[in-house]
Amino acid sequence: MTGKPFSGVKVLDFTRVLAGPYGSYQLALLGADVVKVESREGDDMRFGSRANDWEKRGLAAPWVAVNAGKRSITLDLKKPKAIEVVKRLVATADVVTENFRPGVMDKLGIGYETLKAINPRLIYCAVSGFGQVGPDRATAAFDGMIQAMSGLMSITGFPSNGPTRVGFAGADVMSGATAALGVAAALYQRTHTGKGQLVDVAMIDAVMGYLAQQFTEHLMTGRVHEQAANLSVTRKPTGNLFKTKDGWMVLAVMTDPQFQRLMKVLGCEAALADPRFADWPTRIANNTALHEIVEAAMKTETSATWAERFARADVPAGRVLSIPETVKLDHFNHRTILQTVETEHGPIQVVGSGFRLEHGGGSVERPPATLGQHTDEILREAGYGDSDIAGMRADKIV
Repeated sequence: MTGKPFSGVKVLDFTRVLAGPYGSYQLALLGADVVKVESREGDDMRFGSRANDWEKRGLAAPWVAVNAGKRSITLDLKKPKAIEVVKRLVATADVVTENFRPGVMDKLGIGYETLKAINPRLIYCAVSGFGQVGPDRATAAFDGMIQAMSGLMSITGFPSNGPTRVGFAGADVMSGATAALGVAAALYQRTHTGKGQLVDVAMIDAVMGYLAQQFTEHLMTGRVHEQAANLSVTRKPTGNLFKTKDGWMVLAVMTDPQFQRLMKVLGCEAALADPRFADWPTRIANNTALHEIVEAAMKTETSATWAERFARADVPAGRVLSIPETVKLDHFNHRTILQTVETEHGPIQVVGSGFRLEHGGGSVERPPATLGQHTDEILREAGYGDSDIAGMRADKIV
């Protein structure tokens, strides 16, 4: 059987909350042995509000979502003995990931320069709001702040409602995905240079990377993208949200043949001869009138009916589904992104890699770890004996 892409790669993961853990989770899905280093109290995300049994066990769903498959060791990094443990673990690690404010790891005595001296092949990935260099490097950052400053909020939502955050921690997730890509690139580069390196991820840079179209268009032409509600970035009026008899649908009609098929399916053939809708410039100029015609027709039938008709006519469209509705799609019975993991408390489902590989694709290989579950195991792998471990426990180092 072919191994996973990162089989044999050991990651020492100091990240917490979401941006960093999302990135190291992607590596774990693809086979890396990710050792999550937590304080003796645990990652803030572990326990939530303790409103349900999973949270009381330290396995809150938001934490499990980006930490399943990792091993857990607890260390009090304020104690010199714990720093000694880190340095011993780093000697055999391939990757270190952290998302503290720049300078914190240096103050602890385990910054990049120190760890690189121990292991020159080490890939050190640091995720922060504004990166390791620049005038704002010491500024603390959080998801909403980066969504605001990166321009993302300025192009999201309805003009009448003001700037709008996206409906998930978009800046955190984009930063985590960027970090995983950066680590993958550094690992590959190491195969022909033999050298490790620093992977410096600034959250604001990462989000800008996802807004490449909007930024490049502004830099090339001066155009300023603004909020457009649910209208497509193309500004074509048939790339928008429309109300149906029982819900909502998004159309993605972007070509003339698609437009003609749409009008015929809707029973609006007269619009094809209307000079207001002769081509895309005129359709955009008469956006409101065209929207009213399309929506009036769509309100006569249910979303399910339109979905069936549009599919037969090859008209790009999709129903607006809730998360409970989405996970019931038959699509997921034929893919691998939703994965069932067995735990001592019963099975849970988690979200895996967003892509499939023919060989060694992403999957969760072990249940989410309770706090410090693998501490003894990891310390023994680093060469510590049982008496050493007992001493660390007595001194509250682990």
